[in-house]
Parts: sequence; C-alpha cells; structure tokens
Amino acid sequence: MFTKILIANRGEIACRVIATAQKMGIQTVAVYSEADKEARHVQLADEAVLIGPAASRESYLVADKIIAAAKATGAQAIHPGYGFLSENAEFSKRCEDEGIAFIGPRHFSIAAMGDKIESKKLAGAAGVNCIPGVNDAIETAEKAVEIAKGIGYPVMIKASAGGGGKGLRVAFNDKEAFEGFTSCRNEARNSFGDDRVFIEKFVEEPRHIEIQVLGDSHGNVVYLNERECSIQRRHQKVIEEAPSPFISEATRKAMGEQAVQLAKAVKYQSAGTVEFVVGKDQSFYFLEMNTRLQVEHPVTEAITGLDLVEMMIRVAAGEKLPIEQKDVQCNGWAIECRINAEDPFRNFLPSTGRLVRFQTPTQTMFQGNTADLFGVRVDTGVQDGGEIPMFYDSMIAKLIVHGKDRHEAIAKMREALNGFVIRGISSNIPFQAALLAHPRFVSGDFNTGFIAEQYSKGFRAEDVPHDDHDFLAALAAFVRRKSRQRAANISGQLPGYDVKVGQDYTVVELGQAGQNRYVQVHVDEFVGRSGVAQITIDGQTYSIESNSRLNDIRIEGTVNGKNFTAQIERGTLKNPLALQVQHNGTRIEALVMSPRMAELHQLMPYKAPPDLSRFVLSPMPGLLVDVAVAVGQKVQAGERVAVIEAMKMENVLFAAQDGVVKKVVAAKGESLTVDQMIVEFE
Repeated sequence: MFTKILIANRGEIACRVIATAQKMGIQTVAVYSEADKEARHVQLADEAVLIGPAASRESYLVADKIIAAAKATGAQAIHPGYGFLSENAEFSKRCEDEGIAFIGPRHFSIAAMGDKIESKKLAGAAGVNCIPGVNDAIETAEKAVEIAKGIGYPVMIKASAGGGGKGLRVAFNDKEAFEGFTSCRNEARNSFGDDRVFIEKFVEEPRHIEIQVLGDSHGNVVYLNERECSIQRRHQKVIEEAPSPFISEATRKAMGEQAVQLAKAVKYQSAGTVEFVVGKDQSFYFLEMNTRLQVEHPVTEAITGLDLVEMMIRVAAGEKLPIEQKDVQCNGWAIECRINAEDPFRNFLPSTGRLVRFQTPTQTMFQGNTADLFGVRVDTGVQDGGEIPMFYDSMIAKLIVHGKDRHEAIAKMREALNGFVIRGISSNIPFQAALLAHPRFVSGDFNTGFIAEQYSKGFRAEDVPHDDHDFLAALAAFVRRKSRQRAANISGQLPGYDVKVGQDYTVVELGQAGQNRYVQVHVDEFVGRSGVAQITIDGQTYSIESNSRLNDIRIEGTVNGKNFTAQIERGTLKNPLALQVQHNGTRIEALVMSPRMAELHQLMPYKAPPDLSRFVLSPMPGLLVDVAVAVGQKVQAGERVAVIEAMKMENVLFAAQDGVVKKVVAAKGESLTVDQMIVEFE
C-alpha cells in the first residue's frame, strides 16, 4: 500500500480524497495555485506545493508541474479527483512512465472512452444498447442538416470531446440543426481543442441514469446500482439520488450488466460511471463512460456502504476488489444537492467573493466513513472567511442525506437546506428548496427537461411558495419580542423612558415597489419559561420554543410541537432595521413595530430606484473578455454587447433596447465588479 499520495485537484474533491487517505494512514500532498494558497485542501494535507498562477491552464492543468511536485515530495501515487487532468489519457500514461501510480483507470481505458464517437462504436461491439445516429465526425452544417433529417427530429448535436454541458445542442428543425452544428463546433474548438461533432436521436422525456462500476487489475468488475441524475439545468446536474425512483429491478439489472460488459471490454480498472439515457418506456441507450470518480459518488457510498475513494486507492495498489456482485447492497435512499455560488434570482449568474459566514448543517455522516449512515453529510472545500475565486467551478459544497426511504430523504434534505448558512455570496439553496418541494419531484415524475419546463421564465421568489407563510411573520415577531425583552431588563433605564415589551405588534413584510404586507400579531410569553412564546396571527396560534441566541443566524426549535430550522438576521439591503427570515427556501424582509408606528409607516412615500436602462452593467464579478460595440454604433435590442467570463463560463450580455452607443467605459481584459458600468447609451 502507498505511504504518500498527491491529489492533483482542488476544492471539495481534494478534501474528500484527503479524508480517506488519512483514514488509511496515508500521507497526502496538496497542490495549489496562487489563488488557492489559503484554501481548505491546502490546510488539510500533510504537505502542499505551489504549482502556478490562478488560471487552471497555468497550474492545475499543467502535467509537468504535477509530476514534478509528486517527485519532489516522494508521492508514490496521484489521485486526479474529477475535472482537470482526471480523464487525460496522456497524463495517466505519463504517470505510469514516471513510475507513479495513477489512482484511476489505465491510459488505454481513458483513451477508449474519452472519444464519444469511438466509445459508441466500442459500446456497440460490446453488446451495449446505443442510440440511433451517425457516430462519424460531420464536416459541414449542410451535411448535419441532411443527417438530422434522415434520423428524424429531434436530434442531439454533440462535440466528440464535450462534457459538462459544453458542446451540446438539441435541434427540432433544419434551422436549429444548422445553427446548432456551427455553435457546437466553435464551442468545442475553443473549449477542448477538438471540433469534431456528431449527431444522434434525441430521446423524448428522457431520464439521465448512470451506473457506477468498479474494476480491478485482476479482471473483476461489479456494478454498484444506479444514480438518478435527471434534475439538470442546462445539462448540468443539480440534484442526484440513489436509487432511481423510476426504473424497475429488471431494468436496473440489464443496465448494470451492460455497464460491466463495457468495462470489461476496455479492461477497466478503478471507479467509473457508465451513463445512459432512459426513455419513458424504460428503453435505455449508452451515452458515455466517465473514466473517473463522479461528483455524485457520495449517494452510492451511502446506499452501498462502500468508500469509493478507498476502493480506487486499493485497486491502484494492485489489490483485488473485496466484493462480488452478490455482495452489493442497496440500503435506504440517498440524495445529493449541489450547492453552487450563483444567484438563482438573477438567472443563476456566478457569485464570487468572500464567505462572510459559512455554517453547514450538523453532520452525522462523514467523508471516508461508511459506518455512520442515515444522516447528513457535507463535502466542501471552503470554510468560514474563505474566498470564492472567479477562476474555477461554481460548486462550493455538496449536501448529502441518507434516509430509510425517499420520503424521509427528501424531508431530511429540506431541513438540512434550512440550516445551511451562506453569507457574503449568493447560493442556489432557495432553488434547491423549491425543487425538493415541487409535487412532480416528490412524486418522482420528472425527466431531464423538468427544470426547463417548470422554470421556463427563470426562477423567481414566487416559485418558492411557503405552505404556511404566516409562520415567517410569527418567527419575526418571536425574535423581535425576545430582543425587546432583553432590552427591557437592562438596568439603569430612566423612569418613563424605559423599554416596553408589549404584546401587540405589526409585522411589515417589505415588498417590491413599496407593495408591503401588514400583519397584525399578538404575542403571549409563558412566564418563567425562557425562549417560549405563543403567537397569534388572524386566529392561527404558533407556540414557538427556541433556545437559540439572538445573534445566531440559524434558529432551531419547535413550533406547535414540531421541529423547525430557520435563518433570521438583522439588517437587509432594503432596510438596516429589518429582519430577514428564511425557511424552506422562502425569504421575507420584515420590520416588526408597534401598531401605531405601522400606521405611520404606511404613509411613507415610495422612492423608486433610478432608471439605469441607458447603461449596460456587469451583473457579476468577472473578466471582460470582449466588447462587441463601439462609440456611435447603432445597436438593436437583443444584440450582443459584451462577454464576461466567470467560473469557467462565458456570459453574454445583450442590449435590452434599441440605442446608440455613447461611451464604452470598460476595456477588454478588465476585471469587473458587480454593477460596474461597461457601456452607456445615448
């Protein structure tokens, strides 16, 4: 067994590998860029080596620097994590040539499965179901249209070297096929240096279901059941679960056996994933094989009780798999939510900056520990006060829960999301909460088009309706009453000017454009019982008990005998005196005042924000990679104005209305802040 390994990655996956290595008594070496010098994975590892500037192409993607770091520290093996060099066949072979074990598949397996066109041919030869289509590279857009018509619309246009949603388009007619081919080819050339594109039939109402496989160097391969990954946004997974609520035991067995056939055909060693698209009739077709550890591997670890990172390390060290197919379990139900640094209310724009507060839900499951299950686990590479840089992926954590069944797992996840505190940047937690509460998700009635169908106009606050909205007002009143009670107990107050606690309040929910909601509240506190109050709103009574302190953001307690977790803090963008209350994805900003003050508040005029329609402002921090307009140029609504790069994604800004460019304020190559002016129109 190895005594020291190097992790050629960053963030949560680097921390994940370190956890298992420490459990196995293996020393770890972290590598880091200049942007990651204070990162969590650097602090957790036994040693750390600086490998270059912030940009991944100058650090994490430079094989020579990784190899040099391994040699300098005496690391006997390299775990690539996922992304970066994890599916780079040349890097795998380079490790072998240098006498360093690659904790992943052999280079020839990566090469065989890394090319989407060739992998489909191999899959077909191995007896794996494949989607009808043309697997040879297509040369022109005209030829793409001809082939698409022959297959029959809709079709999927995919870059051979694509991944992560890049280099993929769905076309429903000739025009979309022509334009989609051109876009795919350009995107693939820029992202992967490989512009080969192919076309296949698009399966309608598809589910994205994948099979986890494990292979060793002795010819043994097993499958570890399936993961349901159909909840996706723009081809990026959002929620994953195991098992799938859709497929039958017969389908599971057939998919698993085909995945094993393919793995054996390419002499696969290590952990890998065979991805399938599954139709509404449970027909399934091979999509691709990911020759690495998957982001969503924790849900498989929960239901099988296996540490996949440990399995990878042992296989790389030459050991046989410790299990056979008959030993594989499917115990309970696990769900994973990807917590991303993005603003769901602003079209999921990336959010970067400092984590002013990062407080995870209470964990009862941990990385590398498969003994303690049926709880909550958080995989993350960040910490309180850390920086979220613009150079890397937007995912900052994975929240995993394990329940005895799907219903319990959903309930656990909703409560865990309530307790996940992230401040300083925006996160997609409200969106995750909305998805988990959606009736179609709860029933298991969804496919890969679910998010696009249900949130076709984007995600808005009204998409997270609370099942008892007055509970939020009751919480605001509870906290305000507690604060008044503490103030009233301060000694030395002048007679006649002392703080009166009171029992009647008005909760003013601050709405858009001054459309506020006024809620009358009566509060009775149980004498002699601290942190207990009975709150009445319009005849509905909320008996709330909580021992959380006033300065705690996360509030835990019971309401009418049922446990709850919510988040409450003072001061909002709209009003520094307001309370922000958040529960089950719904958030309100509220002032709690006396009824007389509320009457006067209603008389206050609404001050509209300034008109900024003449300006194009940066919606996020990022790098301005292109300005597509010049002074004096006439621009039509919908025309491209600028391109901003943040978190490995290009974001195109378009003109909101017709106009003439008066001034170009920001220059190409400039680092922008939120709301920084780029272009001004006359």
